[in-house]
Amino acid sequence: MADQQQPITEEQRAEWVRAQFQKANKHLAENGVLFDTVITEESRYLMPYLAVWKVRAMDGKLFWVISGDLPTDFTSVENASDAKTVLRHFAMTWQLKAENLKNAEGADEKQTEFAELLENRAESLFTMQNAAQLWS
Repeated sequence: MADQQQPITEEQRAEWVRAQFQKANKHLAENGVLFDTVITEESRYLMPYLAVWKVRAMDGKLFWVISGDLPTDFTSVENASDAKTVLRHFAMTWQLKAENLKNAEGADEKQTEFAELLENRAESLFTMQNAAQLWS
């Protein structure tokens, strides 16, 4: 008998969103950005893959933050107008980072593995941002 996946409960969804928010907030803090507010109407959650948060920092600056089954990262809202285009931004940025890591002189196995992860997730982000059903 095949395993049938149980539908995700609202409690499980809320826990996943909370965990992704904590990852995003921690990443911002580690990079010197103290968040003030999440702009929820522009944030997106594609559970269990990724969460895209639009946040206002304490200094009033706006950022996009991405977390989930991928490296947590952030960028200024000046680099993308909405959650869909920020996926393209991260995909392109990660592909460049991966290429630089792979071509770096003396790159170790850990750097090469991270480069491969970045490339894989960048490809997934391109696919997601092109999937019309996710954005309608």
